[in-house]
Amino acid sequence: MNFKKVVVAGGGVLGSQIAFQTAFRGFDVTVWLRSDASIERAKPKFERLRDIYLQTLEASKTNPAAWAHGFAAERPDDTGIDALKEQVTKAYEGLKLTTSYAEAAEDADLVIESIAEDPAQKTAFYQELAKHLPEKTVIATNSSTMLPSSFAEATGRPAKYLALHFANEIWRNNTGEVMGHAGTGQEYYDMVVEFAEAIGMVPLQLHKEQPGYILNSMLVPFLNASQALWANDVADPETIDKTWQLGTGAPAGPFRILDIVGLTTAYNIAVMDPRAKDPSTIQGKIAAKLKEKIDAGETGVNAGKGFYDYRK
Repeated sequence: MNFKKVVVAGGGVLGSQIAFQTAFRGFDVTVWLRSDASIERAKPKFERLRDIYLQTLEASKTNPAAWAHGFAAERPDDTGIDALKEQVTKAYEGLKLTTSYAEAAEDADLVIESIAEDPAQKTAFYQELAKHLPEKTVIATNSSTMLPSSFAEATGRPAKYLALHFANEIWRNNTGEVMGHAGTGQEYYDMVVEFAEAIGMVPLQLHKEQPGYILNSMLVPFLNASQALWANDVADPETIDKTWQLGTGAPAGPFRILDIVGLTTAYNIAVMDPRAKDPSTIQGKIAAKLKEKIDAGETGVNAGKGFYDYRK
């Protein structure tokens, strides 16, 4: 693997994290965004990530438990931590944001697509991107639920296309699920595994396509069950979270997790279920209640408010 320039398409919750972590680990990173307004929305996310990295590194000097393994496998001494803090600042200052396909694609070694969970948007993105990419470029999707085989032909390079999926808080929950489709070339699969390791992830290799990969195959049903309790007025989000935390010892409940994931992503996944078109179904009720919160600007942690208020 000799990737140098990495393009991340999308500046949402995970797109911004992927871009920042990749830059932090020394890669030349360009973030492609759909519009100038998208660029302005992405900038505060990168500022927030810079501050989180710096604060976490500083805290780890006195509290080893604060160490995040996406920074490095082992916590260094204070001098080494200070050097990592310099890397954070360099990563932040070095990020390039653009709306130009041509500028983003120029000399790109790897493109990581992390745009909305909307098949039409993804297909249109790949088809336009294909007009600008050099032959060498490998493309990976970070889609939470969709199979790479669904978009392989649209990329124009199916052998060089696969999935690389991350968990939220990438610097701390440092997993990289690598999943090809039947036409993915083994050498390109291996390159992405090596890349995942190079940016501080633990590569988790899937042997076949699976909607939701490993993590979301377990997580999504859990979140759906929690949202069904809420949509059916069985209990409020805080009570559901408290029940899960007290009953299992988990540090966060499902609605706190949804705030981290982002309610827009949760909504996009919800409306993929055909049953969501019927407002009388549980799926329809979940979609409607999520839409209410999104319309109110309560989209999760990055917005300052979701199911919980983070502005306090």
